[in-house]
Amino acid sequence: MLPVKDDPLKRYYSMGEVSEILGVSKSLIRFWESEFDHIKPHKNSKGDRRFTAENVEQLRMVYHLVKERGFTLAGARHEIKEQRDRLRQKIQVLDKMKEIRGFLKELAGSTEEEE
Repeated sequence: MLPVKDDPLKRYYSMGEVSEILGVSKSLIRFWESEFDHIKPHKNSKGDRRFTAENVEQLRMVYHLVKERGFTLAGARHEIKEQRDRLRQKIQVLDKMKEIRGFLKELAGSTEEEE
């Protein structure tokens, strides 16, 4: 599997480029796109798919789960959903920690003023 090129000016990857990056056929990418709702590449006026770097990473995740770890498609969908839920929980915890940190800084500042 090839790395996604770190070209900040490159916004979209063609089907052929994604196929080469992942080392899978174009038809498999189209199949995964139909099986996983979260993979939604842009399409140009001719109907050609244009994948963002995020789409490529989503496909990498599917590849990893299905090809490398042996998940079924249903199992991969479930795992991806669970990971999204865990990420959402992590973000909530981080937000709460930032809120507490701000409160503690404010509290420390008011304590210094009293001295």
